[in-house]
Amino acid sequence: MSESNSVLIGNKPVMNYVLACITLFHGGAKEVNIKARGRAISVAVDVVEVVRRKFLPDVKVKKINIGTQQMTPREEGGSPTNVSTVEITLER
Repeated sequence: MSESNSVLIGNKPVMNYVLACITLFHGGAKEVNIKARGRAISVAVDVVEVVRRKFLPDVKVKKINIGTQQMTPREEGGSPTNVSTVEITLER
C-alpha cells in the first residue's frame, strides 16, 4: 500500500474525511490507511464507522495499530510530551 492511500485526520469535519476514503475506494484502492494522533483519534474512529455503516458496508477493518510519539518541546527548556497515535487500515 502506498502513502497516497492514507487519510490524515485533523481538524476538519468528519464528512470531509469520509469523502476522502470513499474517493480512494472508488478510485480502485483495495486498502485505505486512516492515521490520527492526539484528540483527532476520536474523529478517526467516527470516520471509520461512518464509512463502514453508512456508505460502504463491504469495507472491513483489517488492522489497528496504536502507539505513542514523543513530540519535541514547543519552548526552549520545556520537556518533551507524548502523543497517542492510531492507524486504522480498511480493506475492501
